[in-house]
Amino acid sequence: MSIPKMNYPQYRKARRLTRECCNNVGGNCLLLDDGEECICVQSISYSLLCRWFRVAVLPLDAVLCAEITKGHDYLKRCCECGASFTPKSNRAKYCPICAKKMRHRQEAERQRKRYHRSK
Repeated sequence: MSIPKMNYPQYRKARRLTRECCNNVGGNCLLLDDGEECICVQSISYSLLCRWFRVAVLPLDAVLCAEITKGHDYLKRCCECGASFTPKSNRAKYCPICAKKMRHRQEAERQRKRYHRSK
């Protein structure tokens, strides 16, 4: 199993997420504490080292999780907003938020056409 590497923007997002970890107390990791304080490894590394962080904390930010853990084959860019997302099918063009907006927009357009045809 290879250790995923992060670029600088991903590292900054992950570092902000380390504050959400239940084992992070004042920047120190409770899991690594053996009598003396030890700084949280995930907050200072560009690699995804902490298993607890990977399993419990990283899924809180779905976009970051998809960017780091999945290869580029599994990611797509939204045609509307440009955000990265993991598609549920090979036909997906939009992220879940934009997909809902586009569905409403297309439905409104269909109804307008239908209304104008009936006149």
